Amino acid sequence: MGKIQMKEMRVRAAALALVLGGLATPVLVHGQATGSQPGAGTAAQEAAPLVGASWHPNNEYWHHHDQLLLTDFPWLARFKDEDAKLGPPAPGENRVVFMGDSITEGWHLDQSFPGKPYVNRGISGQTTSQMVLRFHQDVIALKPKVVVILAGINDMAENTGPMTLGQTENNLAAMAEMATANGIKVVMCSVLPATHFSWHPGLTPASEVAAANVWMKAYAAEKGHVYVDFYAAMKDDEGGLPPNLSRDGVHPLPAGHAIMDPLVEAGIEKALK
Repeated sequence: MGKIQMKEMRVRAAALALVLGGLATPVLVHGQATGSQPGAGTAAQEAAPLVGASWHPNNEYWHHHDQLLLTDFPWLARFKDEDAKLGPPAPGENRVVFMGDSITEGWHLDQSFPGKPYVNRGISGQTTSQMVLRFHQDVIALKPKVVVILAGINDMAENTGPMTLGQTENNLAAMAEMATANGIKVVMCSVLPATHFSWHPGLTPASEVAAANVWMKAYAAEKGHVYVDFYAAMKDDEGGLPPNLSRDGVHPLPAGHAIMDPLVEAGIEKALK
């Protein structure tokens, strides 16, 4: 091997190490949480919260959340055992997996869609960067007919660090592409309206949410995916969730789910056809 080739290999190796090192670098986080803080206390983590997060509550949920990013960034352990126990779909079963964050985690699918083979794989606080990494385990390996993707709001809340709209779009597209490559129909749900985040004061996401949904609708049409527009049906004049639909401006109340349930059900039925 010549000197020039050896030099090129060293440069490439150094670049790869830099990228991988960046993925493993601890990040300052401020996660999405519901009133019950789903996921809190599921592991005995006693680590202190990361230094400098003035908006960051000092409690067990956030201690666990911060430590988890250092040990299992996508939280593959969360559903690993449940995925194994679930097994393959029964013959003729139209299994649907819901992928998302706390909005999905708090969605009681058994109550909204009784008797339907719908599987909830939402994890509180997650960004699309985390979902991409667990998509194979928590969606593809379950062999559903349809995946419902409801994600992106925590990207705008900077839960795993600042993210551009383009990065969010790339992650959503990556999940849709993985599903399509494995014969899974895709239902892309709009990001729910939001004007603020209680866990990260100062951010004003309304315009970013609107822009993400414009892109998502166009992308879904281009690729032949189903687009479910929660945004248009739920937003108020300021581009947020009104008090009758959400207590904190992010997570829907039963009145919000009363709007979402028939919309996503129609989207699933369209995808199955």
